[in-house]
Amino acid sequence: MPTDWAAVYQSLYGDLVRFLHRKVWDADRAQDLAQETFVRALDHDPENPRAWLFTVAANLARDEARGAVRRRAHLELVAADPPPPPADPAAETEARERAAIARAALERLSERDREALLLWDAGFSYDEIAAQTGLARTAVGTTLSRARHRLVEAHQALGGQHAALG
Repeated sequence: MPTDWAAVYQSLYGDLVRFLHRKVWDADRAQDLAQETFVRALDHDPENPRAWLFTVAANLARDEARGAVRRRAHLELVAADPPPPPADPAAETEARERAAIARAALERLSERDREALLLWDAGFSYDEIAAQTGLARTAVGTTLSRARHRLVEAHQALGGQHAALG
């Protein structure tokens, strides 16, 4: 039976965007990549659409990161008009600082730990995380627990406040 992509889209789009946002740290780009993932899905009928979508999304995000590094290395930034000041500069600055600390803490994790945490956050089951990461099913819980602990430590080392990581 062919995949009902409309139903898959309805059920997974939000999770996929959140997953991608934590990979590319740009909400608009995360939405674009999620759309691109679903466009690519239309030509396929995978056995496990959810796993297939997250694999394609992870690959697109990885390609995006490589492209961004190349663009940064080759482009000179030319300041056009400065952006308008935020409504509350202190709150905006604090939010950017919190996001930067969270991003830096995630980047300090190993690729396996980061991937496992992001998949778990996207709602994947332990079986699905095991299939995506190559971990044994029995190792997923331990990996997640250790990854959460490492994330909290990295976050605190960077000056972030401790937050419960469910």
